[in-house]
Amino acid sequence: MSTTAHLSGTGTRIANGAIAGVAGGVVFGVLMAMMGMLPMVGMLIGVDNAVVGFVVHLVNSAVIGAIFAVLAWPLAGKIGPLLGAGVVYGVVWWVLGALLIMPLWLSVTADPMMKGMVFHVGNDQWLSLMGHVLYGLVTAGVLYGLRRRATS
Repeated sequence: MSTTAHLSGTGTRIANGAIAGVAGGVVFGVLMAMMGMLPMVGMLIGVDNAVVGFVVHLVNSAVIGAIFAVLAWPLAGKIGPLLGAGVVYGVVWWVLGALLIMPLWLSVTADPMMKGMVFHVGNDQWLSLMGHVLYGLVTAGVLYGLRRRATS
């Protein structure tokens, strides 16, 4: 018997969401690596290192994916609405994460001047929006696949 079969309904949603979130996080993480952004993510825990940044990013991706699965589970059987929800969810996390939480957190752990970057939208932030939307699409697509596999 698989591990997933032993989980409750909510537990299955959370596990599937975490898996889907990591998949989305890997895709977004590659984009972040190409942009040289991963060391800054590592600075969220005070370590200026791309590998640490990637690990932090994947942990966040898993948690955010689990939350998405719990919220969007009623849509998880319909690919179109689920992908739409993934896009919206990506945009919401862009606003919350990239435009609010990250600059505030970095102003404490790395550079007090980052506080001035709250809700600042420049070229890097537009690229971040693209990455967050891509994260939402991949996470939703993988969640759809996991749900279909579980019900077949």
